[in-house]
Amino acid sequence: MAQTITKGVNELLAEANARIETIPVDQAMALVDSDDHVLIDLRESGELRRMGKIPGAVACPRGMLEFWIDSDNPEQKAVFDQDKTYVFYCASAKRSALAARTAQEMGLGPVAHIEGGFGAWVKAGGPVEQLS
Repeated sequence: MAQTITKGVNELLAEANARIETIPVDQAMALVDSDDHVLIDLRESGELRRMGKIPGAVACPRGMLEFWIDSDNPEQKAVFDQDKTYVFYCASAKRSALAARTAQEMGLGPVAHIEGGFGAWVKAGGPVEQLS
């Protein structure tokens, strides 16, 4: 029997975007050196190697986010235990919208994501750090 999906990705994205803050790329560029914000790159390692990342951003593969946030998990990362605003991004702002909502539901906050993701960042001429 075929599966009946009751909520598609577009509905999940619409719900997430209705509940989280979206930061335009031009405003996000001012956050690169901010002491009050942590930029979180959710893309996979291959994407990071091919395209680089926003300078100073913390790489956290999307599949590890919940584990790295949860203070009761042995894989929790200290970067998620700070009194700062967490700004997520991915390639096109879909994974980041879902991730920001999940992080928010877990109690991390404040959280936001970058409108248009890394693709919009590059198109707008934002700085990129190449990885070796």
